[in-house]
Parts: sequence; structure tokens; C-alpha cells
Amino acid sequence: MSTMILTDPVEVRPPVRTRSAALDHAAEDYDRVRRAIAFLSEHWKQQPDIEAVAHAAGLSTDGLTALFRRWAGLTPKAFLQALTLDHARKLLRESASVLDAAYEVGYSGPGRLHDLFVTHEAMSPGEWKAGGAGLVLDYGFHPSPFGSALVMATGRGLAGIAFADQGGETAALADMQARWPNATYVRDQAGTAAIARRVFDPALWRADRPLRIVMIGTDFEVRVWEALLRVPLGRLTTYSTVAGTVCSPKAARAVGAAVGRNPLSFVVPCHRVVGKSGDLTGYHWGITRKRAMLGWETGQRGG
Repeated sequence: MSTMILTDPVEVRPPVRTRSAALDHAAEDYDRVRRAIAFLSEHWKQQPDIEAVAHAAGLSTDGLTALFRRWAGLTPKAFLQALTLDHARKLLRESASVLDAAYEVGYSGPGRLHDLFVTHEAMSPGEWKAGGAGLVLDYGFHPSPFGSALVMATGRGLAGIAFADQGGETAALADMQARWPNATYVRDQAGTAAIARRVFDPALWRADRPLRIVMIGTDFEVRVWEALLRVPLGRLTTYSTVAGTVCSPKAARAVGAAVGRNPLSFVVPCHRVVGKSGDLTGYHWGITRKRAMLGWETGQRGG
């Protein structure tokens, strides 16, 4: 039987406020934003006006507009456009050529397409099969535009990102620990704070300082996650398209399972994968959070 080693109690303490003011505000805004997103997600076909959305969120129309602009730099109307299936299909039609272009230019150089400028390596199959035995993972909870973010890192780079709503931090930590049950987990709030800022503050996304990540999974999973890194900000792809780049379009179901097991949420952008019809399918950390990520990215691209 495998044994999980913890060097300190799995008590989840409130995040330490050591990030930029903008990131703190985005994190504080998310609880209110998700109420608006839930309403928009349910009623997008009716294209509700801003008054209806504001009422559902318990805000004034001015307050709602200010909230969305502060959170992602876009209006509620622009976010609604990002949620509609027609918009999703438009992005999907565009993504094929962009994805092909990404493969042509490769990972580095002036044609680099991935927004976070990620450089990566993978653990050996033996390390993965051992359930993380001998691996030390530092972790901490930090504010993000998508709720509380659990950031996990080794000496080689970022290894895990998970998300939790208020009160769900313990469950999120247990979910991640179950992936590598024999690893040693050390709470390091200060040490993981700088990584959290690198991930969630777009001002720190720099080509000359790539974010180093470590992928811990099977050979097949790592190949799927590498393919996801090539899907640019603001674009969507399908499970079958990813399957075609990894092995065969017929392997879409297996690819879907690998996408669902992605331990580096947001950085390895599994939220940019949709169904063949363009539908926003499930997401391990909640479909509302997936919609939030896509809308937030629309804002980072200028709406």
C-alpha cells in the first residue's frame, strides 16, 4: 500500500497577502464575477441586457461594468460574446490554422505563440510510476482571477496548479496529493508566492524569462499536455484535433481523459479544449471556472 508523507499538517491557512494589488483585486472580484458568469451561462441564448445581469449578481449596472473591467479589462457584453456558441465556433474555425502554424514554428524563436512563454521538461516514467517517491513538492494557496489557486513546485519548476472556491482548499490539496501519493509535501507560502505572480499577472509574462514547468504523468499524458501548450491565448481546439497531433483522431476519448488529468491547470491550457460542436465541455475545476478563464483571456487580448 502506498504511503503519503506530509512534513507538516494539511491545515489550509488563509493566503498571505504578498502579491500585486491588481492580482489581489482580481482574486477578490472572482466570487462576484462567478455569480454573473453563472447567470450569463444559463441565459446567453437570450442575450440578456446588462440590467438583468446586474440584478442577478446583486450589483448596479455601473458596479457590474466596473467589476468586469477591473477583473479582466472587458465589459459584461464582451464577456457574453465570449460565451456564445457562435463565438466559440468562430474561434474554433480559426484555431486549426493557428495550431498548425504553432507546430510549424516550433516552441521557441520569434514565432513563439504561447502566451506564458513556458519552457518545460517531464519527469522520467520511473518517477511517475513510483507515485512521486523521493519527490519534494512545496505548496501554497494564493489569490488568482479564478479563485484560490493551489501552487505546487519542485526544485526543477512549477509542477501543479489547482483551484478552489472558498472553503474548498482542503479538498483541492487532497485531489493533487492523490496524484503523487508517495511524494513529500511541504507548505511554503512565501516560496510559492513568486510563482503565483508569474502565472497570474500578465505583466510578468515575458519571453526573456520563460516559466519553467515540470510535467509529471505517463508518456501519453505528457504528449497531450505538450500539445495543449501550443494552443494560443484566445483560441480553442477540440479533443479530436489534439488527438490527431498526438497519435490518431480516433483517440479523442483517451485524449479527453489525459486532458482531465492535467495537473497544471491554466498554464497547460486544458480550458481551451472544447467539444467537436464547439460546446464548452466539462472542466475538472468546474465549468464556470472554465468559462471565466476564456472570458478573462478575451480581456487580456483586448476584448
